[in-house]
Amino acid sequence: MPSVPFHYVDLRAFCYATEDDKRVEAALRTYLPEEYPIERAESEGHYGDRIVVLSARVENADEVRHVLSQVATLDDIDDVRAELDDRVDENCSFFLTLDKQAAFGGEVRRGDGITFRAKVEAYPAKRENAVENARDLLAEL
Repeated sequence: MPSVPFHYVDLRAFCYATEDDKRVEAALRTYLPEEYPIERAESEGHYGDRIVVLSARVENADEVRHVLSQVATLDDIDDVRAELDDRVDENCSFFLTLDKQAAFGGEVRRGDGITFRAKVEAYPAKRENAVENARDLLAEL
């Protein structure tokens, strides 16, 4: 994978009051390079319960490759490729949700809990170009 057609990758997970934030952070780290910084923001739910938002933006090409190498291990990566038209929006962002519980156990699966968003390089910046660039990248994985 010589070049990476993503400007950056954002990973984000919510840690609700019933969850241990260290475990949610460990789940997020399944996708990140070792010792990568994770930002924490505290918020409040509708009933006053604590919500911690854990997020990381990966911009360095080698680190983006690391995240993508993790995503490439998905059992259903072929399904992701087939769904690209639905997963890339008009702003050239590619979205995927990943299973937070599985990630805590070191597994990479699609599901709920971790949001993956990648800004796809596209010149000119049109959705169709972004879909094609993402398709080319996923074909290499």
